[in-house]
This record gives sequence, C-alpha cells and structure tokens, in this order.
Amino acid sequence: MVEEEDEVLGPHQELVEVINLGSQEESKEDMSRLNTDIVVHRVPLKPEWNPLRQKLRKMKPDVLIKIKDEVQKKIEAGFLIVSKYPEWVANIIPVPKKDEKVRICVDYRDLNRANPKDNFPLPHIDMLVDNNAGYSTFFFMDDFSRYNQIKMAEEDREKTTFITLWGTFCYKVMSFGLKNVGATYQRAMVTLFHDIMHKEIEVYVDDMIAKSKEDEDHTTTIQNLFDRLRKYQLKLNPSKCTFGATLGKLLGFIVSEEGIEVDPDKVRAIMEMPSLKIEKEI
Repeated sequence: MVEEEDEVLGPHQELVEVINLGSQEESKEDMSRLNTDIVVHRVPLKPEWNPLRQKLRKMKPDVLIKIKDEVQKKIEAGFLIVSKYPEWVANIIPVPKKDEKVRICVDYRDLNRANPKDNFPLPHIDMLVDNNAGYSTFFFMDDFSRYNQIKMAEEDREKTTFITLWGTFCYKVMSFGLKNVGATYQRAMVTLFHDIMHKEIEVYVDDMIAKSKEDEDHTTTIQNLFDRLRKYQLKLNPSKCTFGATLGKLLGFIVSEEGIEVDPDKVRAIMEMPSLKIEKEI
C-alpha cells in the first residue's frame, strides 16, 4: 500500500509588479531624460539684444572650494559640460545650505531679459484644487530631479554658461533660474497626460496628484499612470511620494473627500499673531 504524501500548503502568493520610481542614490548620469521628441527647453532671443558676458565676481576661498565640489558633482551627474568661447556668460550666486555646503544658483537676469516670454498657460489653482474635492483616495507625486529631467536644446546650451574660478560650464539639462522653465515643464506634462488630466490626475507644473472615488479604482488609476510614466521615461522621487492617502497637501490647501481646507502651515503666522493692544500697533 502506497502512503499518500501529505500535501504542504504554502502561503498564498500574489504576483506583484515592482515599479522602479528611481532613488536619490541612483546615478543621474544613468537616469534617462524625457524624450526630446516630447520636449526640450529652448532659449530664443529678442533680435535687439546682444550677448552679455559678466566678469567673475570675487568670493571667499572657502566658498570657491564648495562651488568647485558642486560643479564636479553636476558634471559627474551629466548635468554640465565645459563651455568654450561662450557669448553669454553669467555669474554664480552661492546659496548656503544647512549642511554647510552651497547650492549653485546662476544669475540669469541678463539672459532672461533677452528671452521672450513663453505664454503657455498654467492651470488656475483654485479650479485645479476644487476639482479634487470629493475624491476618497489620492496618490501625491514628486518628480525625481524635476526640471533636470528635461534636456536643453543643443543649440541653446551655450547660452546657459556660467563662470567660475575653475572655468566656464553650461547646462545639458533645463536649469532652475531660466525664464520659461515652468511653461516648458507644464507643456511637457500636458503632452504626456492630456487625455487623463481633470479625470484621473491633476498637474500643476511639477505638482501631480492621482485621484479616485473608490478604493478599487485607485489601483487601476495608478497602474495606468505608471504605464505612462514608464513609456515616456519620467521618474518620481519615492521618498516624496504618498500612496493611498485619504487627504494631503496640494498647492497650499488640504484636499480630502470631505472637501477643501486651507493648509494650517500657510496661515500659522497669522493665527499665532498676538492681539493688538494699543493704537500704535494698528
């Protein structure tokens, strides 16, 4: 007589797809940018403007070393290249950070004055926020490296040149401080999500939110969104994304199924203002 082997029942395993949102540790050099067929940032110039070259400003030696370190990081990340014989040259404005390093901000005021305004429209914030009221589940998103996911048009890279003691460099990717970067980013988002905006997602430049009225629908909404992100190589910052939230902050407001409230952090200074006691304080 053959004894039957006891059947071993393991725990139920459901097939789960792992979505790569990117990470802070990921090399930005390896990080793909948005397809140039979708968008590039251009810097056209008004015909009456001639190129302007700013002279190198004096800075303290310790600040210069910190600038060198930041420039090296951006070169290794694939954000910068050496600029030779540039016609437009701007200076750096080093902004101190909490970790005693500096953030490189470029003084693009001359270039921005010569650059015509891009009139691509931005959504009305009040209408966008109102359109999220009454939804039960939200996915709040934050783009990885934000503007740096969009490439500069090759013919316009040289215009972004900035000067340091270590040489002149220009951006391969869209840089903060340039005029019209918000319009370029919004144009890219509209191109990517035009058919689901005001339905499944809302987009205001780099603020994005996916929404669902039923929990069962939220998984489908997120899957459709991830398919779109993967197709166009737009990455998110996982440390700043919130899944399955019932409420959250959006453009200075708290949105939830109950409706819309003002973000307390935005009005705390007013709420905590001491009462006026004498006539001179008015």
